[in-house]
Amino acid sequence: MKKVVNKNMEAEIKALESLSDDEIDMEEMPEVRDWSNAVRGKFYRPAQVSIDADVLTWFQSLDNQYQTRINNVLRDYMMHYNTT
Repeated sequence: MKKVVNKNMEAEIKALESLSDDEIDMEEMPEVRDWSNAVRGKFYRPAQVSIDADVLTWFQSLDNQYQTRINNVLRDYMMHYNTT
């Protein structure tokens, strides 16, 4: 699904980007303090990726940051071999 941003929206976004956080009027959008009814993953779910069990086990044996390590290795590979 492609999101459509018209010229008026683009201008408004650019104007907001130039403001500091304190300058943005948030009166009609109060801060949410009660998250007791929040549902994790309701609107966004990352894509599931399959990794061979032996590769996953090796990364898990390194430390408890194995998912970050895997992501960093894949990102480095992608950046190195990106030809577009």
